[in-house]
Amino acid sequence: MGQGILLSAGADIDFMIHGVFSYELFGQTVWITTTHVCVLIVMLVIVAFSLAANHVIKHASDVPGTFQNIVELVVEMLDKMIGGVMGKFSPKFRNYIGTIFIFILLSNISGLFGLRPPTADYGVTFAMGIMTFVLIHYNQFKYQKVKGVIAGLCDPWPIWAPINIIGDIAVPISLSLRLFANVLSGTVMLALVYALLSKIAIIWPAALHVYFDLFSGAIQTYVFCMLTMTYITNACTTDE
Repeated sequence: MGQGILLSAGADIDFMIHGVFSYELFGQTVWITTTHVCVLIVMLVIVAFSLAANHVIKHASDVPGTFQNIVELVVEMLDKMIGGVMGKFSPKFRNYIGTIFIFILLSNISGLFGLRPPTADYGVTFAMGIMTFVLIHYNQFKYQKVKGVIAGLCDPWPIWAPINIIGDIAVPISLSLRLFANVLSGTVMLALVYALLSKIAIIWPAALHVYFDLFSGAIQTYVFCMLTMTYITNACTTDE
């Protein structure tokens, strides 16, 4: 009986994972889901903001307007954050870090506007983890050369090489899982609230949205970017 109650209650729970439409590719059915749609919306918002910001900065006035002030504030805050962690390497990576920071932040807070956060899908966070992983090792070989990479894997003793290799491989997994799990947990909690407490879920869930979507989303954005900057800076650092 108890199991029947749980199943009947769970049938109304909507985690906002739906197939929008499908198409055939190489004999396989491929689905376009709500995640793809939400990623596209976030990207369009970023592109529109970037184009508007570029136009405003090109025609900047001595007395900046509201939008110009916002653009300058965002750029200054990101430059300060990236420069404080990456130091002399910040000019080379501020475009990448700034882009993923804005993308992750907008994705995390998109739940405030009725969207399913794209970062609640592991396919999105894992892709960003892989990009960071590639950047780390590309710069590691660029700055430390093969000799330095091998020396790092054998530190402190050669017998530790397998453990260090596992630690390197775990980087994109840990980065992506941390972001994915935190965002997904908020999405699941809010879905449960709306499904099981629908009759009294009026106004007060806004406080939960502020915490899970805004506060926790901002924290997870900062953590992902901070770890990314730390890993890349360590890869660029040599003993010289």
